[in-house]
Amino acid sequence: MRPVRTAAHAMLGAIFIASGARTLVNPDPLVPRAKRVTDRIGPLLERADPRLPRSPRTLTQINAAMQLGGGLLLATSRATRPAATLLAGTVIPTTIAGHPFWTYHDAAERHNQRVQFMKNLGLLGGLLLAAADTQGQPGLRWRAGRFVADRRRGVRRTARTARREARIAVQAASVGRRLPRR
Repeated sequence: MRPVRTAAHAMLGAIFIASGARTLVNPDPLVPRAKRVTDRIGPLLERADPRLPRSPRTLTQINAAMQLGGGLLLATSRATRPAATLLAGTVIPTTIAGHPFWTYHDAAERHNQRVQFMKNLGLLGGLLLAAADTQGQPGLRWRAGRFVADRRRGVRRTARTARREARIAVQAASVGRRLPRR
């Protein structure tokens, strides 16, 4: 499964490397589309921290940098789960801003935008699978449950041993009291 997983990571990361690099170098063509989303996010960023950038161009470049970095991590199979989670977070605003098929009146353009929207949904699905993939290893939830179960088992074993040794000590004391004293 390892070669398949590696190839899938490389293929999934490639689109983000290409589009992230292109947008990082030249964000201006995407800024008008991004403005639709950044205008809504701007007030939230303002409330969170007034020092955060709110310019559509800057936010587009930040999104592109995250896609480029996440794509490189995913394609090289390094920190794949965090990278896939990061990329999933960037796909959502990118899809809403870039392919709002519901706003187009021309049937052909609406169809093209719907296809691109669905393609991005497919990418999001692949990223969610990559984010949840533990690569054949037990997940954190299972390991935590196993840790707790092992500790409980150890405590029960220790308690049984202590009870048994206490019974032995009581019996030994009882026998010791009956022995003649010197």
